Amino acid sequence: MSSVDGWPRAVWREHGDPLLAPTGRGPLGGLRVAVKDLFAVGGYRIGAGNPRWLAEAPVEPADAQAIRALRAAGAAIAGIAQTDELAFSLSGANVHYGIPPNPAAPDRVPGGSTSGPASAVAAGQADIGLGTDTAGSIRVPASVCGLYGMRPTHGTVGAGGVLGLAPTFDTVGWLTADPDQLRAVGHVLLPPAWTGGPWTGGPSTVGPASLGLAARLVAAGPAPDTAVRALADALGADVGTGPLHPLDDVPRLVAAFRAAQAAEAWRLHGGWITAHPGALGADVEARFRFGAEVDADAESKARREIAAGRERLLDRLGADTWLVLPAAGGPGHRRASSTRDRDAWRQATLGCTVVASAYGLPSCVVPGPRTQGGPVGLALVGPPGADRALLDAAVVAGPAAS
Repeated sequence: MSSVDGWPRAVWREHGDPLLAPTGRGPLGGLRVAVKDLFAVGGYRIGAGNPRWLAEAPVEPADAQAIRALRAAGAAIAGIAQTDELAFSLSGANVHYGIPPNPAAPDRVPGGSTSGPASAVAAGQADIGLGTDTAGSIRVPASVCGLYGMRPTHGTVGAGGVLGLAPTFDTVGWLTADPDQLRAVGHVLLPPAWTGGPWTGGPSTVGPASLGLAARLVAAGPAPDTAVRALADALGADVGTGPLHPLDDVPRLVAAFRAAQAAEAWRLHGGWITAHPGALGADVEARFRFGAEVDADAESKARREIAAGRERLLDRLGADTWLVLPAAGGPGHRRASSTRDRDAWRQATLGCTVVASAYGLPSCVVPGPRTQGGPVGLALVGPPGADRALLDAAVVAGPAAS
């Protein structure tokens, strides 16, 4: 395996000791950040997981917005970590740079597309993995690597200086091995108060009684019953029962999301892909080219379905209920899986991640029970603006569900 100053090339594109020092002092002092190779890092190029893209990219004059905030809060940048090509994958396999190791399940992929940062954090080479989440690219690697992960409410964390995939759904997210560190990053990156809806702030103290927003948990999908109840006990929440009708047709939601995401991704990157035939791995290029086939009417229909489904779900949940569901469709697939097995795993995983992705909702992953193949995290999904309360819940719950 090739390396960068002795570090695996599959994990790091650039690495230093540190690569960039903090610019200030604050709550993240002493912590090291692995930055997904979609963020502008001053003095370096964005590589996007593809050597052709890297070769043509300009040197970035300044750090991305999120990196500036982390460095100002005392964090050092350990390096630029690998990503699946242009962030359009969930496996963590890159045909150019290899598959980063998954220390929690060595025979499995680490999940993607925030694959390098997740691998670095799970291996103790970094404390914070800074990445993006469009269809699950923070939540999935957190799940299968046994980490904590946060996808915030869409639009709450600035994405300035980040190479996009489908901006309607893209979010800046992060993952850690420690829930207190996950919450500390949130206090740095999230706005001080939510102003996008009726919810006006999270609890100021941490403890089961303070998590009034989580008065009820509803298990959606095949979340393990014992793990959900252990999580509910830790949070002092009730567990809802009965069907959740707005989620009855998840495959239809996945299809609508896939159409809208791919159409947007093709508009953003289709010109480059057309000009560079064969530059992408075949599976990634196929996802982009599907977007070229989604016409305006089909995309509009998909977006109408997403908007209507979001309204139904939020009306059904109200302000005092969170969903609990698996953060991925099982442990990471085997590193040498067949194309058919990888596709089946991807579809199962999208069924778990699509609700937060399509509806722009915050979702926090906590480590779940270890299966025979490896870890599978539990994802808490709340209403818009519940970000800080979800992070508080991760601290309270800790490994309760594992």
